[in-house]
Amino acid sequence: MITVLKIQDEILSGIRDFLRNEGFLEVLAPIIGPVTDPGIRGAKQVAIDYYGAPFKVMSSMILYKQMAVRSLRKMFALSPNIRLEPVESRVTGRHLAEFRQVDVEQAEATYRDVMCLAERLLHYVCQKITGKFGEELRQLNRTLRVPKIPFKVFTYQETLELLRSEGFNVEYGKEVPWKEERAISAMFEEPFFIIDYPLTARGFYDKEDFNSLGILRDFDLIYPEGFGEAASGGEREHTYKGVVKRMQLTGEDPAKYGWYLEMLKDGVCPSAGFGIGVERLTRWICGLEAVWEAVPFPKVPGIVSP
Repeated sequence: MITVLKIQDEILSGIRDFLRNEGFLEVLAPIIGPVTDPGIRGAKQVAIDYYGAPFKVMSSMILYKQMAVRSLRKMFALSPNIRLEPVESRVTGRHLAEFRQVDVEQAEATYRDVMCLAERLLHYVCQKITGKFGEELRQLNRTLRVPKIPFKVFTYQETLELLRSEGFNVEYGKEVPWKEERAISAMFEEPFFIIDYPLTARGFYDKEDFNSLGILRDFDLIYPEGFGEAASGGEREHTYKGVVKRMQLTGEDPAKYGWYLEMLKDGVCPSAGFGIGVERLTRWICGLEAVWEAVPFPKVPGIVSP
């Protein structure tokens, strides 16, 4: 654990160094708020009483990133998140109920811009770790190769076809399930992207591609070797009318998002960004069996522990 935490400390330093060199400013992430990200793949949110008002514990600061980027243009935060994942998610080895991610957002960027940023970030961090912690990685029996950039890119449709060729049957219009995500991840030895998810697979904040209706301008970054999802991101729907329309499609109540919708009425610049989980990144770099080996005080779904 000491070895893993030393490497994780360097991972965090590397992420910060890279993003600051790219002109990004670090801000403090909110932990509670009136609403949080609704698109969290089957996990439950945590509600608290905040001086008589119903508040949520953050599952993602994505709505706040859109607010911050109006002024800061390029920002990131080490964001704590709480998601009450289903107990059965433990079998994946990559779910925690409490985790941290680095949330990144850039004004006037496309999803292709931030995909390029994400792959260069991963390349930089891996280069930094292999250069400084080669002996420690050997102690963990981990052979880590610095990934070559640019990464391969597959559309959502191509991903389903690849899975079907291997005997998996994934229903179009939904997220790629855990088992299938692990299977496609295991087919590769380098990280890769999945892009262009269908409208029905994601939350109201991802932007629809109006040249390909029903398709989102978004992506997932996938680790190789069966480690699964690394990061998720895309361009943001930034218009009031567009967000309300998407909320109605996903069944969200616009009345719950008062401050966010007022901000959109006031005007928000187009932006794109992503979130990359710190513990999952540590797990992949160190070659750990499960994500809870990458955090000193793990909160594993369904297990009540200190």
